[in-house]
Amino acid sequence: MPSTSPKEITRLLIAWSDGDESALADLTPLIYEELHRLARHYMRNERAGHTLQTSALVNEAYVRLIDWKNVRWQNRAHFFGVSAQLMRRILVDFARSRRYQKRGGREPVLALDEVPEIPSGKTTDLVALDEALNTLSQLDSRQSKVVELRFFGGLSIEEAAEVLKVSPATVRRDWSLARAWLHRELSTP
Repeated sequence: MPSTSPKEITRLLIAWSDGDESALADLTPLIYEELHRLARHYMRNERAGHTLQTSALVNEAYVRLIDWKNVRWQNRAHFFGVSAQLMRRILVDFARSRRYQKRGGREPVLALDEVPEIPSGKTTDLVALDEALNTLSQLDSRQSKVVELRFFGGLSIEEAAEVLKVSPATVRRDWSLARAWLHRELSTP
């Protein structure tokens, strides 16, 4: 069974960034497993009958990630933070393409009440959430990143703090403020 230690993943990411192609071979099963976990987290929040499958989301993200030759991966949290952004983009692009289909294609719906620590009885579509996050990023880019890392990436407070290079207390504060702002934005008709 492959080791999923964060230190091992970080070591392999850095070695791969330094040009060690054998590190990518060792890294692939480890990150693929974690990417699947992230994708399941995303897809659990999608509407029933979603036509994009978890494996397709993982494969699309993986292909895009390994194609980035010039990225200097800092650590595991950095890699999975970028992965979270990428999966968000893939799902939003998919939702937008579905919106414009002839036969009433609708965007995926996320249930914000299913996500820990986001108090909302409402459901919202992924495009609306993306638009709200884009607006939030104009007001406070770090809060927007915290939401992206926590909600989309499933990162812990500590992992998000590591990616953003701030304290866990700062992430907790940003997470709380951003959730309140998003709740208000997404609740407004």
